Amino acid sequence: ANSNLIIHQIMHTEEKLYQCRQCDKTFSCKQSLMKHQRAHTGEKPYQCSQCDKAFSQNYNLIIHQRTHTGEKPYQCRQYDKAFSGNSNLISHQRTHIWKKPYQCSQCDKTLSNKQSLIIHQRTHTGEKPYQCSQCDKAFSQNTNVTSHLRTHTGEKPYQCSQCDKTFSHKQVLIRHQRTHTGDKPYQCSLCDKAFSHKRILIDHQKTHTGE
Repeated sequence: ANSNLIIHQIMHTEEKLYQCRQCDKTFSCKQSLMKHQRAHTGEKPYQCSQCDKAFSQNYNLIIHQRTHTGEKPYQCRQYDKAFSGNSNLISHQRTHIWKKPYQCSQCDKTLSNKQSLIIHQRTHTGEKPYQCSQCDKAFSQNTNVTSHLRTHTGEKPYQCSQCDKTFSHKQVLIRHQRTHTGDKPYQCSLCDKAFSHKRILIDHQKTHTGE
């Protein structure tokens, strides 16, 4: 515990005791130095179990594995798009500053194409033109009908690559896969805690707000 306090205090004073022998960079903890040195040695200790690729950092392996699982935990709040890594989401969000010529007549939201505007406007009108053929439920988007129909057919097309479980919805598979990867993409903005599910984050934030 005392050694952890010393490391913590070093981080505050910005004192850097660990120097790389290959270049002039210094680091505040030994672990950071070890990670840095892999850039010189080319060491890649993190091996993908699905293919022959290997990585110098564990985080890069986790991002790569999502090319096998299809997991995309980083969700854009403005569009129905998700990404495998936070850097991909950031790159996408930069496109938000581009001109969006389609203005919603009900609110101040602008969209980049006409189809997105039509779908968005249904949140105001309540229009649900896509009807389920098995029950009386209706949806604003055709893709939602396709997902809903699986509740009738029992179809589970999404297979976990780590175990034998299958799921009817891709989003449920993505949430399940975090039990294997340990990924926690939902970061609390008020403290350093992170969570694997958005619902858990929302419940946690209530401890800050007192709700």
